[in-house]
Amino acid sequence: MPCSVARPLDSVTVSSSSAAVSGLDPLTETAPLSLCAREPHVPADRLVAEMVPPPRFDSVRFDTYIPDPNQPSQTEAVQVLSGFAAGLGGAHASGAGRRGLFGFGRAKAPKVPAGPRGVYLDGGYGVGKTHLLASLWHATPAEPALKAFGTFVELTNLVGALGFQKTVQTLSGHRLLCIDEFELDDPGDTVLVSTLLGKLVDAGVALAATSNTLPGKLGEGRFAAADFLREIQGLSAHFRAQRIDGEDYRHRGLPEAPPPFSDEQVTKAAYATEGSSLDDFPHLLEHLARVHPSRYGALTDGLKAVCLTDVRPVPDQSTALRLVVLADRLYDREIPVLASGLPFDRLFSEEMLNGGYRKKYFRAISRLTALARDAGRLAGH
Repeated sequence: MPCSVARPLDSVTVSSSSAAVSGLDPLTETAPLSLCAREPHVPADRLVAEMVPPPRFDSVRFDTYIPDPNQPSQTEAVQVLSGFAAGLGGAHASGAGRRGLFGFGRAKAPKVPAGPRGVYLDGGYGVGKTHLLASLWHATPAEPALKAFGTFVELTNLVGALGFQKTVQTLSGHRLLCIDEFELDDPGDTVLVSTLLGKLVDAGVALAATSNTLPGKLGEGRFAAADFLREIQGLSAHFRAQRIDGEDYRHRGLPEAPPPFSDEQVTKAAYATEGSSLDDFPHLLEHLARVHPSRYGALTDGLKAVCLTDVRPVPDQSTALRLVVLADRLYDREIPVLASGLPFDRLFSEEMLNGGYRKKYFRAISRLTALARDAGRLAGH
């Protein structure tokens, strides 16, 4: 089925009748863009160049992280990571005189047990792990070209684009590699990345990671440090697991999900907002199946807002996982999402929310809900 933008408005022209129904002036309104009309091709060198914290985390620093006073582990995490960053200011770890693989420097920080020199952030979604990981990247005293930041999925996409050996060669000269949302739900990808990290450790690259493990391990929807460390096998001795407790900051004192708007409101806002896209949700899901997830970031290039009509439950798990990646890219880029249909907390079935990818789906709901709140201003709310 061909992909199309939302109706009743045509993606190129607006008839007098449809304009009257939607309250638009066909002579002054500009037709919005369409995600469905985009099929980006991303060269491998762009994948490498874009291994930096996403736009949402451009300006984050340790001192902009606001620890929950009821969660002392959050304050401790800031102190530990600050010391870790300071310890990466010397020569590349593979050079002469290095102080261990990840040698902590002399910055004032809590004493770190002998042995582990990598940092793994263990905590639920929405507690600020990505904020802290990006802050570590920013605080590490090295040129941007000597440090890399990406999600687990982006790292596997890089290996797919460059090949394993070329990826090892490309990243071996880095001082730091930050991996956000290390995933344990695909054994093949986990072993692939674990092998890659082993090569990079041998080359003296410092590692820091957050994790997105299979749920149910601890019975409370949290990440399991032991599972992560076991899966990366020989690398486990190089990591210190830093627990970060707390609730999802995006939901602190806020409603779970704002009510959706009408098709007319969404369509009108799309035409009134320069740089917005307008798509029918079911057609967009079909289109995502034809675009590799490594290109979802490029799919959103230049967008100021995403407008969706007819949001409905996601039909299957493969489609749901693609939507999770798109939600991550939209959230990274702070692109508001205005939608009609069902609220975002009803996207995934109970079976999905209780299954092996539960953590991903809750993250997607959390992030889309935050973007939906941001989009309220587009409709005058």
